[in-house]
Amino acid sequence: MEEAQLLRGILEGCVLAVIAEGEAYGYEIIARLEEGGFDDLLEGTLYPILTRLAKKGMISCRKEKSPYGPMRKYYSITRDGRQAFLEFQANYAKITAAANAILPKPSAAANGMERGNQEGGGTYEG
Repeated sequence: MEEAQLLRGILEGCVLAVIAEGEAYGYEIIARLEEGGFDDLLEGTLYPILTRLAKKGMISCRKEKSPYGPMRKYYSITRDGRQAFLEFQANYAKITAAANAILPKPSAAANGMERGNQEGGGTYEG
């Protein structure tokens, strides 16, 4: 499975988490996500998420002149957004706990694949 597919499923909740920490503008949100381990995020990835969250009423936006040039959009979480974030946290915890109970640790999975390939097994291609 491609990393991008997994990322799409959780990025919206993580964006809500960042905004729940306090009002932020786009670059701050990207920087915080990258600090958390989401590498190489582009504005083209973030802004559609922000637009979707705003349309759902989960975040609000205000514009303010930047001391360094153009206007900035500052995002803050709404009551509905906080509720959605709490639901995301609960769902994420449940799903990851279930997946962690089934999936082997990455090093164990790699060892098993190597062993399977040596024994004439291999990957499923169905």
